[in-house]
Amino acid sequence: MGSCKDPKPNCEFVEGPIIVGAGPSGLAVAACLSNHGVPSLILEKSNCIASLWQHKTYDRLKLHLPKQFCQLPLMGSPEDFPKYPTKQQFINYMESYASHFSIKPSFNQAVQNAAFDSASGHWRVQTQDFEYISRWLIVATGENAEPVIPDIHGIDKFKGLIRHTSLYKTGKDFRNQRVLVIGCGNSGMEVSLDLCRNNATPHMVVRNTVHVLPREMFGFSTFQIAMTLLKWIPVKLVDRILLLVASLTLGNTDQLGLRRPKTGPIELKAATGKTPVLDVGALSLIKSGKIKVVENVKEITINGAKFMNGQEKEFDSIILATGYKSNVPTWLKGCDFFTKEGMPRAPCPSCWKGSDGLYTVGFSRKGLSGTAYDAVEIAKDIADRWKTSKDCKGSVASCDSHVILLK
Repeated sequence: MGSCKDPKPNCEFVEGPIIVGAGPSGLAVAACLSNHGVPSLILEKSNCIASLWQHKTYDRLKLHLPKQFCQLPLMGSPEDFPKYPTKQQFINYMESYASHFSIKPSFNQAVQNAAFDSASGHWRVQTQDFEYISRWLIVATGENAEPVIPDIHGIDKFKGLIRHTSLYKTGKDFRNQRVLVIGCGNSGMEVSLDLCRNNATPHMVVRNTVHVLPREMFGFSTFQIAMTLLKWIPVKLVDRILLLVASLTLGNTDQLGLRRPKTGPIELKAATGKTPVLDVGALSLIKSGKIKVVENVKEITINGAKFMNGQEKEFDSIILATGYKSNVPTWLKGCDFFTKEGMPRAPCPSCWKGSDGLYTVGFSRKGLSGTAYDAVEIAKDIADRWKTSKDCKGSVASCDSHVILLK
């Protein structure tokens, strides 16, 4: 990284790519670039790597998929890890990964604005402290950058505690309480399970249809079975097989108030990013009545909530298991590669590459295995361009376009 002679103070020219985000996606692409001999700079708004995992996940969280599907490129998960690693084990793995590849992000650098400068052919990335300039920009903030807070009528009137799952740690904080959990995805199910195990009474709001699948089928990961079948048969047939086995092992979830979508779970995930729920114990508590399934909320009241069916119940606390969203539109400017929801417009598997040196990693809706694929492809593509630019008078910084920029 070198100094740029620019009218603005605190301006830095970055020889390699600028990576926004030091989560698994940012770490993976930085490691792959390093493996090709390409330097990079990671800008991270938090004070640590994988801040979502470290600061915004609940204590009992475990990976829903076997460890071999959750490892980053070039360095596998430790052999002594269990099949489904805990949150802390996965954090330890990422920290070891960063150390192994000598990845040292610039922390507390929140990107406020990033835009392509067509005159110089470079990206200008502004944080609260510096302006960074590079030929390449890699968006690694992912699909889950910011909590989604729903706009529910009357929510500001509620006198109890309202907490998004990004701030939820343990059901111990809600012992003996009646808790309204808004959302029935993996987080909503797991939080409800955790609340039950700590003597709270969760009422889980089912706002939409949802696929619930067993985490394992016949002793194998459901995800692993699905990925294997997809190599040989069409996705619609794979979905039929998964739903048949789910029906035999879990029963008819419609009778529990968990109506299934018409589109199959794998097809739906690919089309919308909506992940099926992999059951780790919540369904049996729903069947026993310990987790109560309720209809969508019409209005939040001072003491509880009114539901669409006309019922009204009192609650001590409300947990918003309403998921996360991309934050790309708030800082990436003048670029139509992303939709207004912050997702790439290009379909997979080509969603990792835009124009003018723009790349994205972690937006494929295929979890960490998709992140690994993106990272490998991005590093190969940039490495080819890096080699060409290095051959330009022997140095990236000495190329004509860069000389113009640095003047």
